[in-house]
Amino acid sequence: MLFWNYSDFSNSKSSILLRVFASERALSMPKEPSTYQRIWETVKQIPKGKIASYADVASLTGLPGQQRLVGYALHNLPHNSGVPWQRVINAQGKISFPPKTAKYKKQKMLLEKEGVVFEKGKVDMEKFGVMRWLERM
Repeated sequence: MLFWNYSDFSNSKSSILLRVFASERALSMPKEPSTYQRIWETVKQIPKGKIASYADVASLTGLPGQQRLVGYALHNLPHNSGVPWQRVINAQGKISFPPKTAKYKKQKMLLEKEGVVFEKGKVDMEKFGVMRWLERM
């Protein structure tokens, strides 16, 4: 609720003071995590040896249907963030990077180190998928 009328601040000095006050007030208010931060926090919760699809992460973050946004968030992940980005693959159980690229090989190697098994370039979502794992709990 505002306790002033903007017309009371018609002269430029008062207008500037009002803007400064409003800016300081906004800076002191607690910030909610960004959507990307929420997505990264969700990915951090995926257990070692499990995988999630982009759609799974979107749903678990409260953003159903926003799997592309999950991809953008992972693409913009800060270096050395500690977020296990490799645990997110596409809904077909495949790594989304083109095969034979360095990024594809790195993601596959990281997942295999965690015990995830690939058969013909795919991961069995029933066996390694975090959503199936959560349903069994």
